Amino acid sequence: MKAAVLHKTGGPFQIEEVDLLPPEPGEVRVRLVAAGVCHSDWHMVTGHLSRPFPVVLGHEGAGIVEEVGRDVRSVRRGDHVILNWSPSCDRCFYCSRQQHNLCETFVEGRRGGTMRDGTTRLRLNGEVVHQFSTVSTFAEYTIAPEESCIVIADDIPLDVASLLSCAVTTGVGAALNTVHMHPGDSAVVFGCGGVGLNVLQGARLSGAYPIIAVDTAQAKMDIARQFGATHTVLSGSDNGEEVLQQIRALTAGRGADFAFEAIGLPSVQEQALKSIRPGGALVVVGVAPRGSHTRYEGLDLHVREKRIYGSLYGSCNTRREFPRLLELYRSGQLLLDELISGRYALSQINDAYVDLLNGDARRGVIVFDGDSH
Repeated sequence: MKAAVLHKTGGPFQIEEVDLLPPEPGEVRVRLVAAGVCHSDWHMVTGHLSRPFPVVLGHEGAGIVEEVGRDVRSVRRGDHVILNWSPSCDRCFYCSRQQHNLCETFVEGRRGGTMRDGTTRLRLNGEVVHQFSTVSTFAEYTIAPEESCIVIADDIPLDVASLLSCAVTTGVGAALNTVHMHPGDSAVVFGCGGVGLNVLQGARLSGAYPIIAVDTAQAKMDIARQFGATHTVLSGSDNGEEVLQQIRALTAGRGADFAFEAIGLPSVQEQALKSIRPGGALVVVGVAPRGSHTRYEGLDLHVREKRIYGSLYGSCNTRREFPRLLELYRSGQLLLDELISGRYALSQINDAYVDLLNGDARRGVIVFDGDSH
Protein backbone atom coordinates (compact mmCIF):
# COMPACT_ATOMS: atom_id res chain seq x y z
CA MET A 1 0.00 0.00 0.00
CA LYS A 2 1.00 3.64 -0.33
CA ALA A 3 1.80 5.56 2.83
CA ALA A 4 3.31 8.93 3.73
CA VAL A 5 6.49 8.06 5.62
CA LEU A 6 8.42 10.52 7.77
CA HIS A 7 12.08 9.52 8.07
CA LYS A 8 13.51 12.41 10.06
CA THR A 9 12.77 15.64 11.87
CA GLY A 10 12.06 18.36 9.34
CA GLY A 11 10.55 16.00 6.77
CA PRO A 12 9.35 16.02 4.10
CA PHE A 13 6.77 13.26 3.92
CA GLN A 14 7.74 10.64 1.36
CA ILE A 15 5.09 8.58 -0.44
CA GLU A 16 6.36 4.99 -0.40
CA GLU A 17 5.15 1.44 -0.87
CA VAL A 18 4.80 0.02 2.65
CA ASP A 19 3.85 -3.52 3.62
CA LEU A 20 0.99 -4.00 6.05
CA LEU A 21 0.98 -7.16 8.17
CA PRO A 22 -2.31 -8.96 8.91
CA PRO A 23 -4.31 -8.05 12.02
CA GLU A 24 -3.45 -9.90 15.21
CA PRO A 25 -6.15 -11.01 17.68
CA GLY A 26 -8.23 -8.03 18.78
CA GLU A 27 -7.15 -5.96 15.77
CA VAL A 28 -8.91 -4.69 12.65
CA ARG A 29 -7.75 -3.80 9.13
CA VAL A 30 -9.41 -0.62 7.87
CA ARG A 31 -9.32 0.84 4.37
CA LEU A 32 -8.90 4.57 4.89
CA VAL A 33 -11.32 6.77 2.99
CA ALA A 34 -10.33 10.10 4.53
CA ALA A 35 -7.72 11.47 6.93
CA GLY A 36 -7.64 14.92 8.52
CA VAL A 37 -4.55 17.12 8.24
CA CYS A 38 -3.88 18.12 11.84
CA HIS A 39 -1.24 20.37 13.36
CA SER A 40 -0.50 17.74 16.04
CA ASP A 41 1.14 15.55 13.38
CA TRP A 42 3.26 18.51 12.34
CA HIS A 43 4.69 18.60 15.87
CA MET A 44 6.45 15.34 14.93
CA VAL A 45 7.96 17.02 11.86
CA THR A 46 9.26 19.95 13.92
CA GLY A 47 10.50 17.74 16.76
CA HIS A 48 8.08 19.19 19.33
CA LEU A 49 6.81 15.63 19.76
CA SER A 50 9.13 12.67 19.91
CA ARG A 51 8.45 9.23 18.40
CA PRO A 52 10.82 6.73 16.76
CA PHE A 53 11.57 7.02 13.03
CA PRO A 54 10.62 6.03 10.42
CA VAL A 55 6.96 6.60 11.15
CA VAL A 56 3.63 6.86 9.35
CA LEU A 57 1.81 9.79 10.91
CA GLY A 58 -1.90 10.62 10.92
CA HIS A 59 -4.31 10.21 13.80
CA GLU A 60 -7.54 11.60 12.37
CA GLY A 61 -9.45 9.40 9.94
CA ALA A 62 -12.38 7.26 8.92
CA GLY A 63 -12.78 4.26 6.67
CA ILE A 64 -14.31 0.85 6.02
CA VAL A 65 -13.45 -2.38 7.85
CA GLU A 66 -11.97 -4.97 5.48
CA GLU A 67 -10.72 -7.67 7.85
CA VAL A 68 -11.01 -8.50 11.54
CA GLY A 69 -8.63 -10.52 13.66
CA ARG A 70 -9.53 -13.31 16.04
CA ASP A 71 -11.68 -12.38 19.07
CA VAL A 72 -12.99 -9.15 17.53
CA ARG A 73 -16.65 -8.77 18.51
CA SER A 74 -17.77 -5.16 18.14
CA VAL A 75 -17.02 -4.56 14.44
CA ARG A 76 -17.32 -6.62 11.30
CA ARG A 77 -16.28 -6.46 7.69
CA GLY A 78 -18.02 -3.65 5.79
CA ASP A 79 -18.64 -1.46 8.83
CA HIS A 80 -17.99 2.26 8.43
CA VAL A 81 -15.82 3.44 11.30
CA ILE A 82 -14.26 6.56 12.76
CA LEU A 83 -10.79 5.85 14.12
CA ASN A 84 -10.18 6.79 17.75
CA TRP A 85 -6.49 7.60 18.28
CA SER A 86 -6.80 7.13 22.06
CA PRO A 87 -8.63 3.82 22.54
CA SER A 88 -10.01 2.86 25.93
CA CYS A 89 -10.33 -0.57 27.49
CA ASP A 90 -13.34 0.04 29.80
CA ARG A 91 -11.53 -1.86 32.58
CA CYS A 92 -8.50 0.08 33.84
CA PHE A 93 -8.28 2.54 36.75
CA TYR A 94 -9.15 5.54 34.58
CA CYS A 95 -11.91 3.94 32.54
CA SER A 96 -13.60 2.77 35.75
CA ARG A 97 -13.69 6.45 36.79
CA GLN A 98 -15.21 7.55 33.46
CA GLN A 99 -11.92 9.08 32.31
CA HIS A 100 -11.71 7.06 29.13
CA ASN A 101 -9.46 9.58 27.40
CA LEU A 102 -6.79 8.79 30.02
CA CYS A 103 -7.00 4.99 29.61
CA GLU A 104 -3.69 3.45 30.65
CA THR A 105 -4.01 0.17 28.70
CA PHE A 106 -2.84 1.50 25.34
CA VAL A 107 -0.72 4.46 26.38
CA GLU A 108 2.70 2.79 26.27
CA GLY A 109 2.18 1.56 22.73
CA ARG A 110 0.93 4.97 21.66
CA ARG A 111 4.02 6.66 23.08
CA GLY A 112 6.37 4.08 21.62
CA GLY A 113 4.91 4.06 18.12
CA THR A 114 3.65 0.48 18.36
CA MET A 115 0.57 -1.59 18.93
CA ARG A 116 -0.32 -2.69 22.46
CA ASP A 117 2.02 -5.70 22.25
CA GLY A 118 5.06 -3.50 21.51
CA THR A 119 5.32 -4.40 17.81
CA THR A 120 4.15 -2.64 14.65
CA ARG A 121 2.24 -3.84 11.60
CA LEU A 122 4.19 -1.70 9.11
CA ARG A 123 7.30 -2.65 7.14
CA LEU A 124 9.41 -0.81 4.57
CA ASN A 125 11.87 -2.97 2.65
CA GLY A 126 11.60 -5.48 5.47
CA GLU A 127 12.42 -2.95 8.18
CA VAL A 128 10.10 -1.82 10.97
CA VAL A 129 8.08 1.35 10.44
CA HIS A 130 6.50 2.88 13.53
CA GLN A 131 2.88 3.87 13.99
CA PHE A 132 1.56 7.17 15.31
CA SER A 133 -1.16 7.52 17.93
CA THR A 134 -2.19 3.92 17.36
CA VAL A 135 -3.84 4.40 13.97
CA SER A 136 -1.42 5.95 11.38
CA THR A 137 -4.03 7.33 9.01
CA PHE A 138 -1.66 8.78 6.40
CA ALA A 139 -1.82 5.49 4.52
CA GLU A 140 -4.28 3.63 2.32
CA TYR A 141 -4.86 1.01 5.04
CA THR A 142 -4.24 0.72 8.75
CA ILE A 143 -4.28 -1.94 11.44
CA ALA A 144 -6.01 -0.63 14.54
CA PRO A 145 -7.16 -2.08 17.85
CA GLU A 146 -10.81 -3.06 17.90
CA GLU A 147 -11.28 -0.40 20.59
CA SER A 148 -10.15 2.29 18.12
CA CYS A 149 -12.94 1.52 15.65
CA ILE A 150 -16.21 3.32 16.40
CA VAL A 151 -18.97 2.13 14.08
CA ILE A 152 -21.17 4.80 12.48
CA ALA A 153 -24.12 4.81 10.08
CA ASP A 154 -23.31 4.21 6.41
CA ASP A 155 -25.02 7.42 5.25
CA ILE A 156 -22.53 9.76 6.96
CA PRO A 157 -19.89 10.99 4.46
CA LEU A 158 -16.59 9.59 5.66
CA ASP A 159 -14.59 12.70 4.81
CA VAL A 160 -16.87 14.61 7.16
CA ALA A 161 -16.85 11.82 9.76
CA SER A 162 -13.05 11.79 9.83
CA LEU A 163 -13.05 15.22 11.46
CA LEU A 164 -14.63 13.78 14.60
CA SER A 165 -11.56 11.62 15.01
CA CYS A 166 -9.68 14.55 16.56
CA ALA A 167 -10.43 18.22 15.86
CA VAL A 168 -14.17 18.30 16.45
CA THR A 169 -14.18 16.04 19.50
CA THR A 170 -11.19 17.83 21.04
CA GLY A 171 -12.66 21.30 20.60
CA VAL A 172 -16.34 20.71 21.28
CA GLY A 173 -15.52 18.38 24.17
CA ALA A 174 -13.31 20.97 25.85
CA ALA A 175 -16.35 23.24 26.18
CA LEU A 176 -18.98 20.59 26.91
CA ASN A 177 -17.07 17.93 28.86
CA THR A 178 -13.88 19.32 30.42
CA VAL A 179 -15.90 22.17 31.90
CA HIS A 180 -19.65 22.34 32.04
CA MET A 181 -20.62 25.71 30.64
CA HIS A 182 -24.11 27.10 31.20
CA PRO A 183 -26.25 29.45 29.12
CA GLY A 184 -25.02 32.99 29.62
CA ASP A 185 -21.48 32.03 30.65
CA SER A 186 -18.86 34.15 28.87
CA ALA A 187 -16.09 32.47 26.91
CA VAL A 188 -12.94 33.57 25.12
CA VAL A 189 -11.09 31.28 22.70
CA PHE A 190 -7.44 31.98 21.89
CA GLY A 191 -6.63 30.50 18.47
CA CYS A 192 -9.12 29.92 15.67
CA GLY A 193 -7.58 26.98 13.83
CA GLY A 194 -9.29 23.63 13.39
CA VAL A 195 -9.54 22.93 17.12
CA GLY A 196 -10.33 26.51 18.15
CA LEU A 197 -13.24 26.70 15.72
CA ASN A 198 -14.70 23.65 17.39
CA VAL A 199 -14.25 25.13 20.85
CA LEU A 200 -16.33 28.01 19.50
CA GLN A 201 -18.94 25.49 18.36
CA GLY A 202 -18.97 23.89 21.80
CA ALA A 203 -19.42 27.27 23.46
CA ARG A 204 -22.27 28.08 21.07
CA LEU A 205 -23.95 24.73 21.79
CA SER A 206 -23.72 25.46 25.53
CA GLY A 207 -25.53 28.77 25.12
CA ALA A 208 -22.53 30.88 26.15
CA TYR A 209 -22.55 34.66 25.61
CA PRO A 210 -20.47 36.51 24.75
CA ILE A 211 -18.19 34.14 22.83
CA ILE A 212 -15.00 36.02 22.01
CA ALA A 213 -12.55 34.73 19.39
CA VAL A 214 -8.92 35.91 19.57
CA ASP A 215 -6.44 35.34 16.75
CA THR A 216 -3.59 37.06 14.95
CA ALA A 217 -5.13 36.67 11.47
CA GLN A 218 -7.86 39.03 10.32
CA ALA A 219 -8.97 36.47 7.73
CA LYS A 220 -10.02 34.11 10.51
CA MET A 221 -12.45 36.54 12.09
CA ASP A 222 -15.35 35.96 9.69
CA ILE A 223 -14.80 32.20 9.90
CA ALA A 224 -14.82 32.38 13.70
CA ARG A 225 -18.19 34.16 13.60
CA GLN A 226 -19.57 31.44 11.33
CA PHE A 227 -18.71 28.81 13.93
CA GLY A 228 -20.03 30.62 16.98
CA ALA A 229 -18.05 33.73 17.91
CA THR A 230 -20.22 36.69 18.82
CA HIS A 231 -17.22 39.02 19.05
CA THR A 232 -13.67 38.96 17.67
CA VAL A 233 -10.42 40.48 18.87
CA LEU A 234 -7.34 40.77 16.68
CA SER A 235 -4.14 39.97 18.57
CA GLY A 236 -0.56 40.89 17.76
CA SER A 237 2.92 40.77 19.21
CA ASP A 238 2.64 44.21 20.79
CA ASN A 239 -0.98 44.61 21.89
CA GLY A 240 -1.36 42.02 24.63
CA GLU A 241 -2.73 44.46 27.20
CA GLU A 242 -5.12 45.93 24.65
CA VAL A 243 -6.47 42.45 23.94
CA LEU A 244 -7.12 41.94 27.66
CA GLN A 245 -8.83 45.32 27.90
CA GLN A 246 -11.15 44.45 25.02
CA ILE A 247 -12.05 41.13 26.65
CA ARG A 248 -12.81 42.86 29.95
CA ALA A 249 -14.90 45.49 28.18
CA LEU A 250 -17.03 42.71 26.70
CA THR A 251 -17.46 40.98 30.09
CA ALA A 252 -18.59 43.83 32.36
CA GLY A 253 -15.01 44.62 33.31
CA ARG A 254 -14.48 41.32 35.14
CA GLY A 255 -12.94 39.01 32.55
CA ALA A 256 -14.37 35.86 30.98
CA ASP A 257 -15.90 32.97 32.91
CA PHE A 258 -13.93 30.56 30.74
CA ALA A 259 -10.84 30.97 28.55
CA PHE A 260 -9.72 28.27 26.12
CA GLU A 261 -6.16 28.19 24.78
CA ALA A 262 -6.16 26.23 21.50
CA ILE A 263 -2.67 26.98 20.18
CA GLY A 264 -0.16 25.40 22.54
CA LEU A 265 2.05 28.43 23.20
CA PRO A 266 3.07 29.15 26.80
CA SER A 267 2.88 32.92 26.23
CA VAL A 268 -0.72 32.61 25.04
CA GLN A 269 -1.61 30.34 27.95
CA GLU A 270 -0.28 33.00 30.31
CA GLN A 271 -2.32 35.69 28.55
CA ALA A 272 -5.42 33.49 28.62
CA LEU A 273 -5.19 33.12 32.40
CA LYS A 274 -5.08 36.89 32.75
CA SER A 275 -8.24 37.16 30.64
CA ILE A 276 -10.51 35.29 33.08
CA ARG A 277 -12.39 36.74 36.02
CA PRO A 278 -11.78 35.78 39.67
CA GLY A 279 -13.31 32.35 40.07
CA GLY A 280 -13.02 31.73 36.32
CA ALA A 281 -11.29 28.86 34.58
CA LEU A 282 -8.60 28.44 31.93
CA VAL A 283 -8.84 25.32 29.76
CA VAL A 284 -5.57 24.35 28.08
CA VAL A 285 -6.43 22.55 24.83
CA GLY A 286 -3.44 23.23 22.57
CA VAL A 287 -0.43 20.90 22.37
CA ALA A 288 2.56 22.74 23.86
CA PRO A 289 6.11 22.00 22.64
CA ARG A 290 7.84 19.20 24.50
CA GLY A 291 9.79 20.59 27.46
CA SER A 292 8.12 24.00 27.40
CA HIS A 293 7.02 25.72 30.61
CA THR A 294 4.18 28.10 31.32
CA ARG A 295 4.48 30.57 34.20
CA TYR A 296 1.58 31.58 36.39
CA GLU A 297 1.58 33.84 39.42
CA GLY A 298 0.71 31.65 42.38
CA LEU A 299 -1.05 34.44 44.24
CA ASP A 300 -3.30 35.01 41.24
CA LEU A 301 -4.59 31.45 41.60
CA HIS A 302 -4.94 31.65 45.37
CA VAL A 303 -6.44 35.07 45.98
CA ARG A 304 -8.66 35.10 42.88
CA GLU A 305 -9.53 31.37 42.91
CA LYS A 306 -8.66 30.99 39.26
CA ARG A 307 -8.68 27.40 38.02
CA ILE A 308 -6.65 25.69 35.30
CA TYR A 309 -7.86 22.58 33.48
CA GLY A 310 -6.02 20.42 31.01
CA SER A 311 -8.19 18.99 28.24
CA LEU A 312 -7.09 15.88 26.34
CA TYR A 313 -9.31 14.71 23.48
CA GLY A 314 -12.24 16.70 24.82
CA SER A 315 -12.31 14.70 28.08
CA CYS A 316 -14.61 12.27 26.30
CA ASN A 317 -15.60 8.65 25.90
CA THR A 318 -15.59 8.36 22.10
CA ARG A 319 -18.08 5.49 22.06
CA ARG A 320 -20.59 7.93 23.50
CA GLU A 321 -19.27 11.14 22.00
CA PHE A 322 -18.98 10.27 18.30
CA PRO A 323 -22.65 9.22 17.94
CA ARG A 324 -23.78 12.25 19.97
CA LEU A 325 -21.82 14.65 17.76
CA LEU A 326 -23.14 13.02 14.60
CA GLU A 327 -26.70 13.53 15.82
CA LEU A 328 -25.92 17.21 16.35
CA TYR A 329 -24.56 17.25 12.78
CA ARG A 330 -27.71 15.61 11.41
CA SER A 331 -29.85 18.20 13.17
CA GLY A 332 -27.81 21.08 11.74
CA GLN A 333 -26.50 22.21 15.11
CA LEU A 334 -22.89 21.12 14.50
CA LEU A 335 -21.05 22.40 11.43
CA LEU A 336 -18.86 19.75 9.83
CA ASP A 337 -19.04 20.23 6.05
CA GLU A 338 -18.09 23.86 6.58
CA LEU A 339 -14.90 22.80 8.37
CA ILE A 340 -13.35 21.29 5.25
CA SER A 341 -11.23 23.90 3.48
CA GLY A 342 -9.60 21.59 0.94
CA ARG A 343 -9.35 17.99 -0.21
CA TYR A 344 -6.03 16.44 -1.20
CA ALA A 345 -4.69 13.19 -2.60
CA LEU A 346 -2.16 11.39 -0.42
CA SER A 347 0.56 12.45 -2.87
CA GLN A 348 -0.29 16.09 -2.02
CA ILE A 349 0.25 15.76 1.73
CA ASN A 350 3.22 18.14 1.77
CA ASP A 351 1.10 20.73 -0.06
CA ALA A 352 -1.68 20.20 2.48
CA TYR A 353 0.70 21.11 5.30
CA VAL A 354 1.95 24.17 3.43
CA ASP A 355 -1.65 25.37 3.28
CA LEU A 356 -2.16 24.59 6.97
CA LEU A 357 0.97 26.45 8.02
CA ASN A 358 0.02 29.41 5.84
CA GLY A 359 -2.88 30.02 8.16
CA ASP A 360 -5.86 28.12 6.79
CA ALA A 361 -8.28 28.28 9.69
CA ARG A 362 -10.22 25.17 8.82
CA ARG A 363 -9.37 21.56 8.01
CA GLY A 364 -7.67 19.97 5.05
CA VAL A 365 -8.69 16.38 4.38
CA ILE A 366 -6.78 13.69 2.49
CA VAL A 367 -9.25 11.68 0.44
CA PHE A 368 -8.16 8.27 -0.80
CA ASP A 369 -9.19 7.26 -4.35
CA GLY A 370 -11.58 10.20 -4.48
CA ASP A 371 -14.14 8.21 -2.46
CA SER A 372 -15.62 10.15 0.44
CA HIS A 373 -18.82 8.13 0.90
